[in-house]
Amino acid sequence: MTQVDELRKRNELAEQGGGTERIEKQHAAGKLSARERIELLLDPGSFFEIDKFVSHRCENFGLKEKKFYGDGVVTGHGTINGRDVFVFAQDFTVFGGSLATYHAKKIVKIMDLAAENGCPVIGLNDSGGARIQEGVESLGGYADIFLRNTLCSGVIPQLSLIMGPCAGGAVYSPAITDFVLMVEDTSHMFITGPDVIKTVTKEEVDKEKLGGAVTHNSVSGVAHLMSKTDKECIETARELFSFIPQNNLDPAPRVETNDLSTRVDEALNEIVPENANKPYDIRDIIRPIADENYFFEVQPHFAQNIVIGFIRLDGYSIGVVANQPNFLAGCLDINASTKAARFVRFCDAFNIPLLTLVDVPGFLPGVNQEHGGIIRHGAKLLYAYAEATVPKVTVITRKAYGGAYDVMSSKHLRGDLNFAYPSAEVAVMGPEGAVNVIFRRELAEANNVEEKRAELVADYRERFANPWEVAELGFIDAVLEPKNSRPKIIESFRMLQNKKQLNPRKKHGNIPL
Repeated sequence: MTQVDELRKRNELAEQGGGTERIEKQHAAGKLSARERIELLLDPGSFFEIDKFVSHRCENFGLKEKKFYGDGVVTGHGTINGRDVFVFAQDFTVFGGSLATYHAKKIVKIMDLAAENGCPVIGLNDSGGARIQEGVESLGGYADIFLRNTLCSGVIPQLSLIMGPCAGGAVYSPAITDFVLMVEDTSHMFITGPDVIKTVTKEEVDKEKLGGAVTHNSVSGVAHLMSKTDKECIETARELFSFIPQNNLDPAPRVETNDLSTRVDEALNEIVPENANKPYDIRDIIRPIADENYFFEVQPHFAQNIVIGFIRLDGYSIGVVANQPNFLAGCLDINASTKAARFVRFCDAFNIPLLTLVDVPGFLPGVNQEHGGIIRHGAKLLYAYAEATVPKVTVITRKAYGGAYDVMSSKHLRGDLNFAYPSAEVAVMGPEGAVNVIFRRELAEANNVEEKRAELVADYRERFANPWEVAELGFIDAVLEPKNSRPKIIESFRMLQNKKQLNPRKKHGNIPL
């Protein structure tokens, strides 16, 4: 056998992973193999594998006789739409994808290369957890990865695709990354599994309800996007990747568009109802503003009272944060505040301008909200907007009441250009609440309380619940006719494209976590 033949033989052995039988089991479970996933994720023929022949050195518990090339993870470099990216894909066919010393070393090497070359990292997670036979060395491997996740945060984008089990300490690496994508029915994330929970707390729960894709996308907020299959999850990751830059020094890629930047949309004049208490879908405003009416929403199933995601304007990537009147009247609560705050900080870290659409009656009242820390959590969103130095354009579509007005990228938090629709109502509180406070005595003495209240509410609405006083104070820069939203917003971001703003020098701030 020649040396070339030997190389080919070893390559073939490495590419078999845990063997044909285990790959077939993976397929039977509705999952692709690690290499099939990488092939779908990257441009055809672009994958350059690293550490293909690495294997473990453990001799405990019979592992000396069980060695596989790659040690349960495939790592390397490739491109997505021509853009460089580093990837690792855990191979469940080898020791259940369990993480051990050399498995971790391979991932660490990839992350270090990515950081040094200013490239994103995408991890495809499918692992039963730490390899118990290697003991504390496995735990050390996790910590080595966590450290790099943390140091790379805000420097290079990090995406985690959960495509199988991800339990115990393994969950903390995805939790630090920028976006977590999960697959329905086949992916699970939890610190402790159903059996341990039953033993300790006597609670009975299955894997899906405890830590499945639906749970983490709608209840916990751990995950950002959910797909039905591995293939769909990978396609979603590629689409998300198109909106984000290589690193914190580069702009996001521009995509050519035939959609005119001067396009107006008459339908926008009819979206916001005249009745201030009537709901509408804020997406009906986002889409007509965007290139090709396309909105890539993130975390659509979690904290639905606020909407976040990406659009393009004149081909440029823009992060959108918008109150959703269709859900809880668009109030800010604990989950909405943390959801939006993290997205704002991601966009600011990676130079993606922010468009904020405001229709917020205030913070959600209630004992559970106060005891759950709405003050602390609401302050996260305030902090994120105040800290952000990317171009920020804000449009008040209807309500902007109380402290929530301040929080939603107001002029006072360094909003660059702040606009309002004619339907905007900017005040300390809504007319009904304000009248009850200001005119308590007059209402108590009135012969016809309801008639008097209606009169006072109408007067208050005319004087304060409109955009005119706030425009006179310079807290908004212009009142827009809704149909002109797209051209005016594009023009605003063009004007702000060379914006330079620096925060005071410091090690880091102390965000109210």
